[in-house]
Amino acid sequence: MPTKACSTQVATALVRTAGCDEVGRGPLAGDVVAAAVILKSSIPEGLNDSKKLSEQKRECLFDEIKASALAWSIGRASVGEIDRLNILNASLLAMRRAVESLSPLPDHVLVDGNKLPDWQFSAEAIVGGDGCYPCISAASVLAKVTRDREMIQLDEEYPGYGLAKHKGYPTAEHLDALGRLGVTPIHRRSFGPVARLI
Repeated sequence: MPTKACSTQVATALVRTAGCDEVGRGPLAGDVVAAAVILKSSIPEGLNDSKKLSEQKRECLFDEIKASALAWSIGRASVGEIDRLNILNASLLAMRRAVESLSPLPDHVLVDGNKLPDWQFSAEAIVGGDGCYPCISAASVLAKVTRDREMIQLDEEYPGYGLAKHKGYPTAEHLDALGRLGVTPIHRRSFGPVARLI
């Protein structure tokens, strides 16, 4: 479980601190998805970086976070935006959209990583923040579960690629399917393995 409070710089209860994280920078298919969460004083039991949790635990926490948070929101950048902007800028755009959709808006934002979106919020970028700050951990869980569920749905629309299993990442199975079945509208054409097939 994360051991730090949401921010050492934001200590008073009067300041709303949001955590923000994204998922889906590495896959060859699908949107990049971000989440932003403002937790109340209580922290869901077992909350941690989504990558360190089982799928079952993430699913349980997903519902608990949404039910107990002061505010939460999901933002995204589409495959088209990823190809047009590049994956880094698209990820920052998704995070900006997530935070700007919060109600109430935060007074301060903690972002996992080393770069901040272009916005007017007071904010800190924290490498490894999803394993240290509960508000970022909560955002990582919402983003991960949201995107995983979407990839499972896309697997039904585009069968044969194994999207429900690998979630769009460049596994051997996925690369083989791309070679056999071709590129779909949900594949990122600016990514090398996809671009080489066009």
